[in-house]
Amino acid sequence: MENEEKTVYTDDYNDGFDAFYEEIKKNNQYDSEKIKKAYDLARDAHKNQRRRSGEPYIMHPVAVAEILFKLGMDNECIIGALLHDVVEDTEYDLDYIRKEFGDEVALLVDGVTKLGQIPLSTREEVQAENIRKMFIAMNEDVRVIIIKLCDRLHNMRTLQHMPPYKQREKSLETLEIYAPIAHRLGIRPIKEELEDLAIYYLDPIAYKEIEQNLSMKKEQGEKFLADITQQISDKITPVMKHVQITSRVKSVHGIFRKVYIKGKNFEQIFDIYAVRIIVDTMIDCYNALGIVHDMFKPLPGRFKDYISMPKPNMYQSLHTTVLSDTGVPFEIQIRTWDMHRTAEYGIAAHWKYKLGKSGKDDIDNRLEWIHRVIEHGNETDTPEELVTTIKGDLSSDEVFVFTPRGDVKCLPKGATVIDFAYAIHSAVGNKMVGAKVNGKIVHLDYKVKTGEIVEVLTSNAQGKGPSRDWLGIVTTGEARSKIRSWFKKEKRDENIVQGKAEVEHELKRNFIRLEGEDYIRFVTKIAERQHFTNIDDFYAAVGYGGIQISRLMPGIKDEYNRNWKVQKEEPKPIAPANSIDQPRTAKDSSGVVVDGIDNCLIKMARCCSPIPGEEIIGFINRGTGLTIHRRDCVNVPRDLANCPEPERWVGAHWDSSVKIDARSTIDVYAIDRDGVVMDITTCMANSHVKIHSINARPINDGNCLTTMTITVNSKEHLDSIEKSLRKIEGVYHIERSSI
Repeated sequence: MENEEKTVYTDDYNDGFDAFYEEIKKNNQYDSEKIKKAYDLARDAHKNQRRRSGEPYIMHPVAVAEILFKLGMDNECIIGALLHDVVEDTEYDLDYIRKEFGDEVALLVDGVTKLGQIPLSTREEVQAENIRKMFIAMNEDVRVIIIKLCDRLHNMRTLQHMPPYKQREKSLETLEIYAPIAHRLGIRPIKEELEDLAIYYLDPIAYKEIEQNLSMKKEQGEKFLADITQQISDKITPVMKHVQITSRVKSVHGIFRKVYIKGKNFEQIFDIYAVRIIVDTMIDCYNALGIVHDMFKPLPGRFKDYISMPKPNMYQSLHTTVLSDTGVPFEIQIRTWDMHRTAEYGIAAHWKYKLGKSGKDDIDNRLEWIHRVIEHGNETDTPEELVTTIKGDLSSDEVFVFTPRGDVKCLPKGATVIDFAYAIHSAVGNKMVGAKVNGKIVHLDYKVKTGEIVEVLTSNAQGKGPSRDWLGIVTTGEARSKIRSWFKKEKRDENIVQGKAEVEHELKRNFIRLEGEDYIRFVTKIAERQHFTNIDDFYAAVGYGGIQISRLMPGIKDEYNRNWKVQKEEPKPIAPANSIDQPRTAKDSSGVVVDGIDNCLIKMARCCSPIPGEEIIGFINRGTGLTIHRRDCVNVPRDLANCPEPERWVGAHWDSSVKIDARSTIDVYAIDRDGVVMDITTCMANSHVKIHSINARPINDGNCLTTMTITVNSKEHLDSIEKSLRKIEGVYHIERSSI
């Protein structure tokens, strides 16, 4: 989305609201006047905004609201969808939304609203913070994520207007985060469409190959499914009432996953074709299963009873794979009408808010996984770690394992007996010393399988607890978080010592040499960037494995090179004897006069790159001359009188009689639109500014950073350049950087 100078909404555009509004008015469940009020506010708020396609931005929230309406979501949800970008992108704030539409709507809008842009943050950090905030809001009201899913779906439907790198970035995030969430919530149509759209942009060649394969088999498949459907109908409809029999072809992503990820041939996929039988009662489901098994030969190991053992996303159905008379395998799904509504719409089909219910009900129990994610997220030390945990917990491949008492635990495929122990309770996992599977002792890295009975062996002996090695064995975020939490609470002093040693070792390995107060200030800055209040907490997190210091090193090295590293220069020739007693002036091209010192090597600090006209100060380096800093540089003590070695700081000023050129590096933050870098360079050319180097790159969501080293002759000259740059469309922030 990009802003324009003039109002772009015109009557020539049909934003789709009128037809949508007519449908709303037909259903007395909705407050049509309040929805119209929300639309009018959103339309006015977004009137100066376009989407990348050139359409008025209001078309997007209307489309999102319509998707939610088709899911059967409630009044507040529809209003929240219409207003979901108002706080983020316009002058209206959350308090105004709360005043006009109530607390529920404000909560939904706030949960969907992304965090503001964070200068110098990586795309991963911004994404992680946004996902963290979304899940916290989702824990309070699950409608937040349902709005977000519909928002993402419409964005994916219109992704062709984004640049290629943005298409891949959004598609990957969709495939890793949003589609699995839709699966967990049981909203099948949204899940499948998100997956197919993501594959279309991530692997277009594979997508076209699958489409071609399906197209070649289309006519044959349609005839096959029509014959099979008729055969089943002839057998079932005489003995059961209100039966519906439908058929479908497997989604593109489903085939992609089996062919291109699991390495199967197209012919090895047994569920390309599927028939669905919907009946009145649960008894009818099992009766229908008996009928189809009499008609067709069932394939061994391909029967799944999700009625007696529902999936975590509330899905219930009988699945069986059979062979037709012609030898073609196909899947049959059998369910009741209630089960079908849940299978199609998931949590939206059971929405308690629109039914006027209150208190804890079955929906809350089925959404327990959300609460667990937040609980584990609170124990993580970085947003990035939370995202990793979420990705692991959202795995679509699941196994169902029994406790000795017959309770069922659902775990991601590949989970170990340790994961199982922590799924029961953290106390069980922390006291675990072994495990039995089907009565036999197994290793702790044993991967559980569906149908197995697992018994956890525990010990209350003093000193027993998890091992750090377990962190490399477990696969679930739940287990990993609980293990780290134990070490965090029980071994803090030990963790601090170990973490400090790891940090020091990693810094030395990367040639980062700092001592005393400089070292403490540097590590403190690293800790603050990772959201720690003090160094000990940071050391402890590294010590118990909450943070991998090696993963942070690229950012740490960048910080060190930009703001801390003292660059060495080749010694300059000693000045002639007749220059002794001459003050340091611009005759030596620096333009700097140092108080009380003459005939001294002078260099400009790279951490702040001072230019003529700025207040400066000098620092005497042992054996390498004198370094000139800006007085407001982060490396200059505020209180010189009480700083270490105050005698090494000396007064300095620019020689006003001399005009010199100096290099300065600036960072220009802008909306990542087509032509923005060209506009920046054109501005420099029109201002007759010499550019020594330029680097432009995308950073976070829809933004880019252009770093330039330019020649200026004074602070006033630099100010005028920045003023010109701020006039460029999309430029929202400029700051000094280091060379």
